[in-house]
Amino acid sequence: MQSPLPVRDGVNATRLRLPGEGPWDTAMDYMMHRWGHIDPQGIEDRFDAGEIVGEGGVALDRATPLTDHTFIWYYRTLPPETRIPVDLGILYQDDHLLVVDKPHFLPTTPGGTYIQESALVRLRNQLDLPDLIPMHRLDRMTAGVLLFSTNPATRGKYQVLFEKRQVQKEYECVSAAEPAEGYPAVEYPAVVRNRMTKSRSYLLAQVIEGEPNAETRIEQLARFDAGPQRRALYRLEPHTGKTHQLRVHMASLGLGIINDAFYPDLLDKAPDDYTKPLQLLARGIRFVDPISGKPVEYRSGLQLSEAAGA
Repeated sequence: MQSPLPVRDGVNATRLRLPGEGPWDTAMDYMMHRWGHIDPQGIEDRFDAGEIVGEGGVALDRATPLTDHTFIWYYRTLPPETRIPVDLGILYQDDHLLVVDKPHFLPTTPGGTYIQESALVRLRNQLDLPDLIPMHRLDRMTAGVLLFSTNPATRGKYQVLFEKRQVQKEYECVSAAEPAEGYPAVEYPAVVRNRMTKSRSYLLAQVIEGEPNAETRIEQLARFDAGPQRRALYRLEPHTGKTHQLRVHMASLGLGIINDAFYPDLLDKAPDDYTKPLQLLARGIRFVDPISGKPVEYRSGLQLSEAAGA
Protein backbone atom coordinates (compact mmCIF):
# COMPACT_ATOMS: atom_id res chain seq x y z
CA MET A 1 0.00 0.00 0.00
CA GLN A 2 1.49 3.31 -1.10
CA SER A 3 1.92 5.99 1.53
CA PRO A 4 -0.06 9.20 0.95
CA LEU A 5 2.81 11.09 2.60
CA PRO A 6 6.04 11.70 0.65
CA VAL A 7 9.50 10.74 1.83
CA ARG A 8 10.82 13.37 4.25
CA ASP A 9 14.51 13.77 5.12
CA GLY A 10 15.13 10.53 3.26
CA VAL A 11 12.75 8.55 5.49
CA ASN A 12 9.37 7.04 4.66
CA ALA A 13 6.36 7.91 6.76
CA THR A 14 5.44 5.25 9.32
CA ARG A 15 2.28 3.23 8.67
CA LEU A 16 0.13 2.05 11.60
CA ARG A 17 -2.80 -0.34 11.33
CA LEU A 18 -5.73 0.63 13.53
CA PRO A 19 -7.75 -2.17 15.19
CA GLY A 20 -11.29 -2.72 13.98
CA GLU A 21 -12.59 -2.63 17.54
CA GLY A 22 -11.46 -2.15 21.10
CA PRO A 23 -11.81 0.15 24.12
CA TRP A 24 -10.73 3.19 22.10
CA ASP A 25 -13.22 5.68 20.67
CA THR A 26 -10.82 7.63 18.47
CA ALA A 27 -7.64 7.09 16.48
CA MET A 28 -5.86 9.39 18.91
CA ASP A 29 -7.01 7.28 21.87
CA TYR A 30 -5.36 4.27 20.24
CA MET A 31 -2.12 6.14 19.50
CA MET A 32 -2.04 7.29 23.11
CA HIS A 33 -2.45 3.67 24.16
CA ARG A 34 0.50 2.66 21.94
CA TRP A 35 2.87 5.59 22.31
CA GLY A 36 1.46 7.98 24.93
CA HIS A 37 3.96 6.86 27.54
CA ILE A 38 6.73 8.21 25.30
CA ASP A 39 5.43 11.56 24.01
CA PRO A 40 1.76 12.33 24.75
CA GLN A 41 2.10 16.04 23.95
CA GLY A 42 3.78 15.27 20.65
CA ILE A 43 0.87 13.02 19.62
CA GLU A 44 -1.68 15.72 20.44
CA ASP A 45 0.36 18.33 18.56
CA ARG A 46 0.53 16.12 15.45
CA PHE A 47 -3.22 15.60 15.38
CA ASP A 48 -3.80 19.34 15.87
CA ALA A 49 -1.39 20.16 13.03
CA GLY A 50 -2.97 17.65 10.62
CA GLU A 51 0.28 15.68 10.42
CA ILE A 52 -1.40 12.29 10.90
CA VAL A 53 -3.31 11.14 7.83
CA GLY A 54 -5.44 8.23 6.71
CA GLU A 55 -6.23 6.68 3.34
CA GLY A 56 -6.15 9.24 0.56
CA GLY A 57 -4.11 11.64 2.68
CA VAL A 58 -7.12 12.75 4.75
CA ALA A 59 -5.90 14.53 7.88
CA LEU A 60 -7.15 13.15 11.20
CA ASP A 61 -8.00 15.24 14.25
CA ARG A 62 -8.49 14.43 17.91
CA ALA A 63 -12.11 13.36 17.35
CA THR A 64 -11.66 11.13 14.30
CA PRO A 65 -13.40 7.82 15.17
CA LEU A 66 -11.21 4.74 15.39
CA THR A 67 -13.27 2.97 12.74
CA ASP A 68 -12.92 5.69 10.08
CA HIS A 69 -9.54 4.35 8.87
CA THR A 70 -7.76 1.01 8.70
CA PHE A 71 -4.30 2.52 8.23
CA ILE A 72 -2.83 5.86 9.25
CA TRP A 73 0.53 7.41 8.39
CA TYR A 74 2.76 9.84 10.25
CA TYR A 75 6.38 10.95 10.45
CA ARG A 76 8.43 9.69 13.34
CA THR A 77 10.50 12.09 15.40
CA LEU A 78 14.03 11.06 14.46
CA PRO A 79 16.48 10.76 17.34
CA PRO A 80 19.95 12.26 16.96
CA GLU A 81 22.47 9.85 15.48
CA THR A 82 26.24 9.77 15.60
CA ARG A 83 27.63 9.62 12.09
CA ILE A 84 29.23 6.30 11.18
CA PRO A 85 32.71 7.30 9.93
CA VAL A 86 32.48 5.61 6.53
CA ASP A 87 31.60 6.80 3.04
CA LEU A 88 29.59 5.35 0.16
CA GLY A 89 31.18 5.12 -3.27
CA ILE A 90 29.05 5.36 -6.41
CA LEU A 91 30.01 2.78 -9.04
CA TYR A 92 27.30 3.41 -11.65
CA GLN A 93 24.14 5.46 -12.15
CA ASP A 94 21.59 5.79 -14.94
CA ASP A 95 17.85 6.47 -15.24
CA HIS A 96 16.99 3.09 -13.74
CA LEU A 97 19.80 1.91 -11.46
CA LEU A 98 22.21 3.18 -8.86
CA VAL A 99 25.10 0.89 -7.96
CA VAL A 100 27.21 1.70 -4.91
CA ASP A 101 30.08 0.31 -2.85
CA LYS A 102 28.57 -0.02 0.62
CA PRO A 103 31.20 0.17 3.37
CA HIS A 104 31.33 -2.05 6.43
CA PHE A 105 29.22 -0.95 9.45
CA LEU A 106 26.60 0.95 7.42
CA PRO A 107 23.17 -0.76 7.26
CA THR A 108 21.40 -1.00 3.92
CA THR A 109 18.03 0.28 5.21
CA PRO A 110 16.79 2.08 8.33
CA GLY A 111 16.22 -0.07 11.38
CA GLY A 112 16.70 0.02 15.12
CA THR A 113 19.03 2.84 16.12
CA TYR A 114 20.13 3.43 12.51
CA ILE A 115 17.81 5.70 10.53
CA GLN A 116 19.70 8.56 8.92
CA GLU A 117 22.83 6.45 9.19
CA SER A 118 21.76 3.89 6.58
CA ALA A 119 22.81 3.60 2.96
CA LEU A 120 19.26 4.19 1.72
CA VAL A 121 18.61 7.40 3.66
CA ARG A 122 22.09 8.79 3.04
CA LEU A 123 21.73 8.27 -0.71
CA ARG A 124 18.17 9.64 -0.89
CA ASN A 125 19.35 12.84 0.77
CA GLN A 126 22.72 13.08 -0.98
CA LEU A 127 21.33 12.54 -4.50
CA ASP A 128 17.82 13.95 -4.01
CA LEU A 129 16.25 10.62 -5.01
CA PRO A 130 13.23 10.11 -2.72
CA ASP A 131 12.01 7.12 -4.79
CA LEU A 132 15.24 5.18 -4.28
CA ILE A 133 14.67 1.56 -3.18
CA PRO A 134 17.25 -1.23 -2.62
CA MET A 135 16.97 -4.24 -4.94
CA HIS A 136 18.64 -6.51 -2.37
CA ARG A 137 20.39 -6.14 0.97
CA LEU A 138 23.80 -6.55 2.52
CA ASP A 139 24.29 -7.11 6.25
CA ARG A 140 25.44 -4.05 8.15
CA MET A 141 28.83 -5.66 8.68
CA THR A 142 29.25 -6.73 5.04
CA ALA A 143 30.73 -4.36 2.46
CA GLY A 144 30.53 -4.27 -1.32
CA VAL A 145 28.28 -3.96 -4.35
CA LEU A 146 24.71 -2.90 -3.63
CA LEU A 147 22.00 -2.13 -6.23
CA PHE A 148 19.18 0.39 -5.92
CA SER A 149 16.27 1.14 -8.23
CA THR A 150 15.90 4.84 -9.04
CA ASN A 151 12.80 4.54 -11.25
CA PRO A 152 9.47 3.16 -9.96
CA ALA A 153 8.29 2.60 -13.55
CA THR A 154 11.02 0.02 -14.27
CA ARG A 155 11.58 -1.30 -10.74
CA GLY A 156 9.52 -4.43 -11.27
CA LYS A 157 11.75 -5.59 -14.14
CA TYR A 158 14.75 -5.71 -11.82
CA GLN A 159 12.80 -7.23 -8.94
CA VAL A 160 11.85 -10.15 -11.18
CA LEU A 161 15.55 -10.90 -11.78
CA PHE A 162 16.14 -11.35 -8.06
CA GLU A 163 12.92 -13.28 -7.51
CA LYS A 164 13.81 -15.73 -10.29
CA ARG A 165 17.46 -16.01 -9.16
CA GLN A 166 18.74 -14.63 -12.44
CA VAL A 167 21.37 -12.53 -10.63
CA GLN A 168 24.80 -14.03 -9.96
CA LYS A 169 26.64 -12.77 -6.90
CA GLU A 170 30.28 -13.20 -5.96
CA TYR A 171 31.75 -12.55 -2.52
CA GLU A 172 35.22 -12.68 -1.01
CA CYS A 173 36.21 -13.36 2.57
CA VAL A 174 39.30 -13.93 4.68
CA SER A 175 39.49 -16.84 7.08
CA ALA A 176 42.01 -19.35 8.37
CA ALA A 177 43.81 -21.31 5.68
CA GLU A 178 42.93 -24.61 7.38
CA PRO A 179 39.77 -25.65 9.26
CA ALA A 180 39.74 -25.38 13.04
CA GLU A 181 40.70 -28.39 15.13
CA GLY A 182 38.06 -31.10 14.98
CA TYR A 183 36.85 -30.24 11.48
CA PRO A 184 37.74 -32.35 8.44
CA ALA A 185 39.99 -31.07 5.66
CA VAL A 186 38.22 -29.30 2.82
CA GLU A 187 38.74 -30.04 -0.86
CA TYR A 188 38.15 -27.03 -3.11
CA PRO A 189 35.99 -26.03 -4.75
CA ALA A 190 33.57 -27.09 -2.02
CA VAL A 191 29.79 -26.83 -2.05
CA VAL A 192 27.88 -26.47 1.23
CA ARG A 193 24.19 -27.36 1.21
CA ASN A 194 21.90 -27.42 4.22
CA ARG A 195 18.63 -26.15 5.60
CA MET A 196 18.76 -22.79 7.37
CA THR A 197 16.22 -20.86 9.37
CA LYS A 198 16.16 -17.58 11.28
CA SER A 199 13.27 -16.40 13.43
CA ARG A 200 12.51 -12.79 14.30
CA SER A 201 12.99 -13.56 17.98
CA TYR A 202 16.41 -15.21 17.64
CA LEU A 203 19.52 -13.29 16.69
CA LEU A 204 21.36 -16.05 14.84
CA ALA A 205 20.59 -18.14 11.81
CA GLN A 206 20.48 -21.86 12.52
CA VAL A 207 21.08 -25.03 10.55
CA ILE A 208 18.25 -27.53 11.03
CA GLU A 209 17.27 -30.94 9.70
CA GLY A 210 15.35 -31.04 6.45
CA GLU A 211 15.48 -30.44 2.72
CA PRO A 212 18.38 -28.08 1.88
CA ASN A 213 17.34 -24.49 1.14
CA ALA A 214 20.78 -22.86 1.18
CA GLU A 215 23.75 -23.53 -1.10
CA THR A 216 27.18 -21.90 -1.46
CA ARG A 217 30.15 -22.72 -3.66
CA ILE A 218 33.48 -21.98 -1.94
CA GLU A 219 36.89 -21.68 -3.56
CA GLN A 220 40.22 -20.90 -1.93
CA LEU A 221 41.97 -18.21 -3.98
CA ALA A 222 45.22 -17.57 -2.10
CA ARG A 223 47.03 -18.46 1.10
CA PHE A 224 49.19 -16.02 3.02
CA ASP A 225 50.81 -15.39 6.38
CA ALA A 226 49.11 -13.06 8.87
CA GLY A 227 51.39 -12.83 11.91
CA PRO A 228 51.64 -16.30 13.51
CA GLN A 229 48.65 -17.59 11.54
CA ARG A 230 48.11 -18.86 8.03
CA ARG A 231 45.09 -17.27 6.43
CA ALA A 232 43.45 -17.49 3.04
CA LEU A 233 41.31 -15.47 0.68
CA TYR A 234 38.16 -17.24 -0.47
CA ARG A 235 35.63 -16.72 -3.25
CA LEU A 236 32.03 -17.44 -2.24
CA GLU A 237 29.22 -17.91 -4.75
CA PRO A 238 25.80 -18.20 -3.10
CA HIS A 239 23.10 -19.94 -5.12
CA THR A 240 20.48 -18.91 -2.54
CA GLY A 241 20.14 -15.86 -0.34
CA LYS A 242 19.37 -16.87 3.24
CA THR A 243 20.16 -14.48 6.08
CA HIS A 244 23.80 -14.86 7.19
CA GLN A 245 24.18 -17.77 4.76
CA LEU A 246 27.83 -17.17 3.87
CA ARG A 247 28.88 -16.65 7.46
CA VAL A 248 27.09 -19.81 8.60
CA HIS A 249 28.47 -21.91 5.74
CA MET A 250 32.06 -20.83 6.33
CA ALA A 251 31.72 -21.48 10.06
CA SER A 252 30.25 -24.94 9.35
CA LEU A 253 33.56 -25.87 7.70
CA GLY A 254 35.58 -24.67 10.68
CA LEU A 255 36.53 -21.54 8.73
CA GLY A 256 34.72 -18.76 10.56
CA ILE A 257 35.25 -15.43 8.81
CA ILE A 258 37.77 -13.10 10.47
CA ASN A 259 36.14 -10.59 12.86
CA ASP A 260 32.75 -12.32 12.78
CA ALA A 261 31.09 -11.63 16.15
CA PHE A 262 28.25 -14.11 15.50
CA TYR A 263 29.65 -17.29 13.97
CA PRO A 264 30.90 -19.74 15.03
CA ASP A 265 30.62 -18.14 18.50
CA LEU A 266 28.33 -15.31 19.58
CA LEU A 267 30.50 -12.71 21.27
CA ASP A 268 29.32 -10.22 23.87
CA LYS A 269 27.88 -7.08 22.31
CA ALA A 270 30.47 -4.33 22.13
CA PRO A 271 30.83 -0.94 20.41
CA ASP A 272 31.84 -1.12 16.77
CA ASP A 273 35.59 -1.34 16.28
CA TYR A 274 36.12 0.34 12.92
CA THR A 275 39.66 -1.07 12.76
CA LYS A 276 38.30 -4.64 12.68
CA PRO A 277 35.59 -4.95 10.04
CA LEU A 278 34.06 -8.30 9.19
CA GLN A 279 36.24 -9.73 6.42
CA LEU A 280 33.37 -10.29 3.99
CA LEU A 281 32.96 -8.35 0.75
CA ALA A 282 30.32 -8.47 -1.98
CA ARG A 283 32.87 -8.41 -4.81
CA GLY A 284 30.62 -8.50 -7.86
CA ILE A 285 27.13 -8.92 -9.28
CA ARG A 286 26.09 -9.76 -12.84
CA PHE A 287 22.88 -10.24 -14.79
CA VAL A 288 21.22 -9.49 -18.10
CA ASP A 289 19.88 -5.96 -17.81
CA PRO A 290 16.12 -6.07 -18.51
CA ILE A 291 16.12 -2.61 -20.08
CA SER A 292 19.10 -2.90 -22.46
CA GLY A 293 18.95 -6.68 -22.87
CA LYS A 294 22.74 -6.80 -22.45
CA PRO A 295 24.84 -8.68 -19.86
CA VAL A 296 26.22 -6.33 -17.21
CA GLU A 297 28.62 -6.78 -14.31
CA TYR A 298 29.44 -4.43 -11.45
CA ARG A 299 32.58 -4.94 -9.35
CA SER A 300 33.51 -3.51 -5.99
CA GLY A 301 36.54 -1.27 -5.73
CA LEU A 302 36.98 -2.07 -2.03
CA GLN A 303 39.57 -4.40 -0.55
CA LEU A 304 39.45 -6.56 2.56
CA SER A 305 41.96 -5.18 5.05
CA GLU A 306 43.15 -8.64 6.15
CA ALA A 307 43.82 -9.69 2.54
CA ALA A 308 46.71 -7.29 2.06
CA GLY A 309 49.17 -10.17 1.97
CA ALA A 310 47.17 -12.28 -0.46
